[in-house]
Amino acid sequence: MSSLGKDNVKIIMFWDIKPEREQEYFEFVVREWVPGITRMGMEPTGAWYTAYSQNNQSQIMTEGLAEDIDAMRTILSSQEWDRLQRRLLEFVSNYRQKVVRVNGDFQF
Repeated sequence: MSSLGKDNVKIIMFWDIKPEREQEYFEFVVREWVPGITRMGMEPTGAWYTAYSQNNQSQIMTEGLAEDIDAMRTILSSQEWDRLQRRLLEFVSNYRQKVVRVNGDFQF
């Protein structure tokens, strides 16, 4: 799914890496998170790392694209998503997410 369609939706996720868990976190993301969400039909489209913020913004913001809202619902209600998210929460805090329709502009 490399081209944007009018029905695409994306999930925008925010979190902070737990202190002293950085190495394990990055290994998990490369070895499990990205391959896992890709297998489920979500296309990782961006990730941003904030090294320093004066506004208490999340350290990580990342996005994943799905074909449409039904595909996103299927992914987010799957056992594999639940497993990956539980693993992610071992390494991060302050997790939050939202699903939005893709409109071509920067969204957060």
